[in-house]
Amino acid sequence: MYSTARARSMSRSWASLLWGALLVVSGAAFVAVCSQISVPLPFTPVPITAQTLGVLLTGAMLGSRRGGLALLLYLAEGLAGMPVFQAGHSGLPYAMGPTGGYLAGFVVAAFVVGWLTERGFGRTPLHLALALLAGTLAIYALGVWWLGIVLSVPVERALALGVAPFLLGDALKVALAALVVPAGRSLLGHFRT
Repeated sequence: MYSTARARSMSRSWASLLWGALLVVSGAAFVAVCSQISVPLPFTPVPITAQTLGVLLTGAMLGSRRGGLALLLYLAEGLAGMPVFQAGHSGLPYAMGPTGGYLAGFVVAAFVVGWLTERGFGRTPLHLALALLAGTLAIYALGVWWLGIVLSVPVERALALGVAPFLLGDALKVALAALVVPAGRSLLGHFRT
């Protein structure tokens, strides 16, 4: 009797581990696909991409640990030479370029959004939007900090290049993510059972 219960428990543990790994790999792949939707802007080295939407959705739907791990995997793939960064870029030289801070910010953002939603910020659309906004601010903070260093410009100029052109688009991404996340979570819960 004990060995049967233990076997079932181990089976559930392995299934949970496998499910978690599948979610992490899927989250990294989703952000990689979103990264290919990219529009360069002539006045800044930071392009418009769907990456931030992918990051926010990944964090909100997978939670802090799995969302953060998905973005770490995404970074590892890009650093290893897989063309997963925006417009098919990859490698350490690209990651150390002007947009490298945003890449690091993705990991923080996915974790922050996941952490906040795990603590009740996903219960209403407004609270979810606040969690998504916090993730967006994390991306901006690290992105602008690194952009200023790489370009050797003051913070005001880095904000003008790395935040101002994206405010409206990122507000729309937050709104879209706040609408999509509840259905996505429901779908993930359905597949898990």
